Amino acid sequence: MSMSDPVGDMLTRIRNGQSARLDSITAPASRLRANVLDVLQREGFIRGFFEEELRPGIRELRIELKYDNGRPVIREIKRVSKPGRRVYSKIADLPKHYNGLGISILSTPRGVMSDNEARAANVGGEVICKVF
Repeated sequence: MSMSDPVGDMLTRIRNGQSARLDSITAPASRLRANVLDVLQREGFIRGFFEEELRPGIRELRIELKYDNGRPVIREIKRVSKPGRRVYSKIADLPKHYNGLGISILSTPRGVMSDNEARAANVGGEVICKVF
């Protein structure tokens, strides 16, 4: 069965895993998901992730969730651009979330990056999600 929003599904798995206090969760692998997880790892929201091969041609991402004194590091993770309504932003129009404590993850012509990296590269793009 095909999925209409694979990135939204992964974000929901992260949300559900943290509410259940799991150490790690799994999600089907794709390049976009791995790039989003790479940004989350660089920004310190997850401990890490790695790709496993279940059988030839079927790969899975194992995501290690991060907690601080028993509380999830990710307090809020929300999908912004959805399959039914894409949201694009110029870098000048991109708002800061929680006065710069939260980040937005963007898909730009230079790859998937956080809003801070996009501001440094002076490039806009599709706003995938916001994290706090």
